[in-house]
Amino acid sequence: MGLLNPGQAALVKGIKGYSMPVYPSRRTCGVPDFVAENTKKNVGFAKMSADGTALADAYTPGVPFLEPKTGAEAMWNAKMRYRGVGMELSRLTTSISPRKGGSDWIKLTSDLYTYMPWAIKNGTKFADAGNVEAMTYFSYVSPVALAGQAATYTSSADKPAEVFYYFPGQRRTRRMPTYSYDAPQIGYENQYNVDESYTFSGLLDRFDWKLVGKKEMVVPYNALGMYDFNAKHEDVLQPEFVAAAQRRYELHRVWVVEATVKQGMRHSAPKRTFYIDEDSWALLGAVDYDAQGNISKVREGYVIPVYETGTCDSLAFTQYNLSEGRYLVDGSPIGSGKDIKWIVDGAGNPLMKPGFYTTENLRAMSER
Repeated sequence: MGLLNPGQAALVKGIKGYSMPVYPSRRTCGVPDFVAENTKKNVGFAKMSADGTALADAYTPGVPFLEPKTGAEAMWNAKMRYRGVGMELSRLTTSISPRKGGSDWIKLTSDLYTYMPWAIKNGTKFADAGNVEAMTYFSYVSPVALAGQAATYTSSADKPAEVFYYFPGQRRTRRMPTYSYDAPQIGYENQYNVDESYTFSGLLDRFDWKLVGKKEMVVPYNALGMYDFNAKHEDVLQPEFVAAAQRRYELHRVWVVEATVKQGMRHSAPKRTFYIDEDSWALLGAVDYDAQGNISKVREGYVIPVYETGTCDSLAFTQYNLSEGRYLVDGSPIGSGKDIKWIVDGAGNPLMKPGFYTTENLRAMSER
């Protein structure tokens, strides 16, 4: 068990039939030349904010801190990994397994678009891009109770995300100032918090971040089965876990980062550990602990090589809630019949422009 993180070990020990198919390691993750050049330029240039939790500036797209000195720097490398200027996910289904003793899955289908203004191919500086990490739009397609609800997020490095949510029953757009950190996401029976998206998202300012170092570990890698958009939900999503045939693991070096909630702050997971791929800086795993020090949630991010970008990415992920015996899958196109689109050149694409992610456009799109 020494090559597994504590969360993975808990899954193997605690869930009957759970297994992890391990394959020979293949280093399939690289970067385009322009990303490598910006990474070189960041040596001695990239800097963090005064409190050490937010990226202040860096040449982008590129890795800000090739040899991170702090846990926060490593996390920002993960946030700023090159994955193109944006992504289009159509008919994405987020699934949550039934309650213990039940049989009803939660399945919410949405269209989701993300734009990263700092990732333009001809390059910029993060500060010149407004220190905006990402802009996101999503609209629920199903179930009927949520269909038509939509939202835009503008995530910045050094301030809370600006979130605006459209409620079709009220025909109103509302600002959601507290829809961040460990706030439960709407529609998921308190199984899915905002900052759990894609293994981790959001600000770092509620935690102290410790860089533990590098370690060889068994991690999800080249897990193309989690991106099989022709696969069927019922074949992949088993009652207790994702089918082993869809998952794939290899031995790789990862950066290990520990997050401990700051004194005077609160969070539902006061301690967390993250595992970041050495080659791609993709988040491959996370373990959350409760106030008693017990493992509460385990996340896995499934990294794959992406032809369009020349890099790797980990959009699809699972989260196991050990305290309630349920799990969720998000970011995976399984069951959608539609592949994910990674966008490298946003020219002429209205989804890859800041104007698409305004409150005015949110209302206009929702009321069509």
